[in-house]
Amino acid sequence: MNDSPQLIQFHAIGKRFPGVVALSDVSFSVRRGACHALMGENGAGKSTLGRILAGIYRPDAGHIELDGTRRDFHSPLDALEAGIGIVHQDLAFCPNLSVAENLCMAALPRRGPILDRRRMRSRAGEYLARVGADCGVDDEMAALTTGQEQLVQIAAVLAGGARVIVMDEPTSSLSESDTNRLHRLISELRAAGTTIVYVSHRMDEIFRICDWITVLRDGQHVATVPADQTNHDDLVRMMIGRSIAQYFPTHTESAPGEELLRVEGLRSPGKFDSINFTISAGEVVGMAGLVGSGRSEVAQAIFGLDRNATGGIFVRNEPAAIRSPQDAMSLGIGLVPEDRKRQGLVLEMACGKNVTLSMLERISNWGWISGDTERGVIGDFFNKLNVRAAGSDVPAAGLSGGNQQKLVLAKWLARECRILILDEPTRGVDVGAKSEIHRLIDELAAAGCAVLMISSELPEIIHLSTRVLVMRQGRIAGEMQRGDASQERIMQLMAGTGALAADRSAGGYDERVNS
Repeated sequence: MNDSPQLIQFHAIGKRFPGVVALSDVSFSVRRGACHALMGENGAGKSTLGRILAGIYRPDAGHIELDGTRRDFHSPLDALEAGIGIVHQDLAFCPNLSVAENLCMAALPRRGPILDRRRMRSRAGEYLARVGADCGVDDEMAALTTGQEQLVQIAAVLAGGARVIVMDEPTSSLSESDTNRLHRLISELRAAGTTIVYVSHRMDEIFRICDWITVLRDGQHVATVPADQTNHDDLVRMMIGRSIAQYFPTHTESAPGEELLRVEGLRSPGKFDSINFTISAGEVVGMAGLVGSGRSEVAQAIFGLDRNATGGIFVRNEPAAIRSPQDAMSLGIGLVPEDRKRQGLVLEMACGKNVTLSMLERISNWGWISGDTERGVIGDFFNKLNVRAAGSDVPAAGLSGGNQQKLVLAKWLARECRILILDEPTRGVDVGAKSEIHRLIDELAAAGCAVLMISSELPEIIHLSTRVLVMRQGRIAGEMQRGDASQERIMQLMAGTGALAADRSAGGYDERVNS
């Protein structure tokens, strides 16, 4: 083996897609045994470079050296045979098969022509033990949590003999506890000599676990620096070419207007119970809670996606019978779902047509869509939200995560919804797009919309919200006014530690525990 500290070297890597230059003349090195971050705005080329290293894409220019030897990977199998595996942001498994079947699929053990299930289960158990996964080999993949799926995917990569693992936004859908467990695993893997190439937008975890940081912008290499020799502001400037000043919301400066949404006694068996809250015009009400606390389920019920939900929903003080998304839309309610790819967009459809999908009846005459009207709407919202795409006719699947999220938002803005439910509105988007989305949320509230914002990022909740609701085990554990909200108080309510007794008696916040 080459004794050089440089394990991977990218030499003038270039990659084009139709209408887009994804990478251009990218050159840098990754040290052996390091956790090396790839950072940049959505569309900067981070995931593309990771997929080239893992053999999913082939570069149009340049080459990769591994241990000083040039390597040309024609497939992910080629890369894995060379010791390079990838953990995708969007986990890919056969959900109806067991964990053992998924883990051993590439090399099923046999006894003659018959599958040796005992050896398969034993081998899978060894793989799971190596990553500390707490699921069983016979569990169906569809029954696992996202965190468990993530660990199973890492186990599968290690089972293939990977000594280099590309992790593409591995914590974007994980809870805080699952994220911490993944970070501990990364430390153990590095101690065993594994090299990690880590793609993420989350600054805090980059500085927590990474040794080196490479910044890409518009498909080009900007810098590669030791993590301990840079800071948040410098990274932002390198990523987007400018500084982002701290943005202070303006909707909080005005008193809320009329009540637009009221929820009374909302419940759904096995999901949540006794949910009560109101949102007025001009308010952003944040909803925090651990994964599984019922946050998203409440949002889906309000939008008519849960037929088992019962209780009262009132829009502008009038009872609302919401049995379907169509009912909710007719009342001016829009939902930006947690999973934009599966629930928010038609990925194969043109990105412009995704914008007008919720308002076809408004741009149609006798069943025929007015092309001029549709193009006008698309152009207006592409400009308003600064959607970056080669054109409005390119498929939504080809856009970066931040631009896909802007499409989902544009869909409801085009319909002029006054009640917006935003479930993880900035998940998986870069700092520039996050700032733009925060500004848009504030502008919507200032213009008189009522916004329910669900987020796992507590700084986002605290910074943007007029009030904060905290959910725990399917109930609202407490409510705080903006001035009383802090990460510590929210986390204590989320965990149900009871450590806030002194604050309760002092009236530091308004706790309304449903019983």
